[in-house]
Amino acid sequence: MTTRLGVIGHEGYDGLAEILEFLAREAPAHGYSLAYEAGLLDDPSRTVRLSRPDQVDALITLGGDGTLLRGARFLAGAAVPILGVNLGKLGFLTACGHQEFPESFAAFARGDYQVQNRMVLDAESVSIGGAIGVRLRALNDLVVHKGGFARVLRLRLFADDELIGAFAADGVVIATPTGSTAYSLSAGGPIVVPTFESLIVTPVAPHTLALRPTILPPDRVLRLEVEDAPDEVLVTADGQIGTSLGAGQTLTVRRSASTVQLVRFAGNTFFTRLRRKLGWGGLVDRDR
Repeated sequence: MTTRLGVIGHEGYDGLAEILEFLAREAPAHGYSLAYEAGLLDDPSRTVRLSRPDQVDALITLGGDGTLLRGARFLAGAAVPILGVNLGKLGFLTACGHQEFPESFAAFARGDYQVQNRMVLDAESVSIGGAIGVRLRALNDLVVHKGGFARVLRLRLFADDELIGAFAADGVVIATPTGSTAYSLSAGGPIVVPTFESLIVTPVAPHTLALRPTILPPDRVLRLEVEDAPDEVLVTADGQIGTSLGAGQTLTVRRSASTVQLVRFAGNTFFTRLRRKLGWGGLVDRDR
């Protein structure tokens, strides 16, 4: 039985062509048929074009964390494992690097891996009348910010219609545990083990010393209202796509009914990556 393998890649990375050649040579021998996203190969007439999640049984992303996040968004909730290959510097979400890929791919083909189900956020803008506007999906985080305006936002945050607090800040990050090591961490948020489902709310540069990041149960529905705002308040999902909140609109955020399935190999634990990638606990194990 042939397994359909989708390939998404970032053309700006060195090593991409080498891995694509490896896949073209080795994947069929392991029972895989390949489908590539548009623009990834020079001769698209000789390959299958990847355009829908239902075309694949597994997905490989070639690049960095941003490429993996883009791949997760492409799947749109489909239960498809993602093997992330790091071709850049950090690659915190990926499962292996360029040099380890041949060995990792062989293990993947044998089924010698684990799948971690990662929590995802669904968000939607809501007008005063209750009409649903733009819908967003995020594996890492949703960020409400003021764009290029040199002034603060005044925000009101609710959980299940209970007011958590009103505050002034440059913005706010609503993150998943997976996203706790991304923008939320840079803004002073906590590190959360990625399989421990929760909602993490981290204000960005709050104008009070009393406000702290907050961890909430994953089944809460968050609602964010923006008061006394500049003309345009921006909402960004995973730092890649977004929308704006107009006057009178609110942002509702909840845990998605679907998850993202990330491939993990033995030894590639969360705390190993924390030490090596982020220097957690000292710089001894950090990548050179």
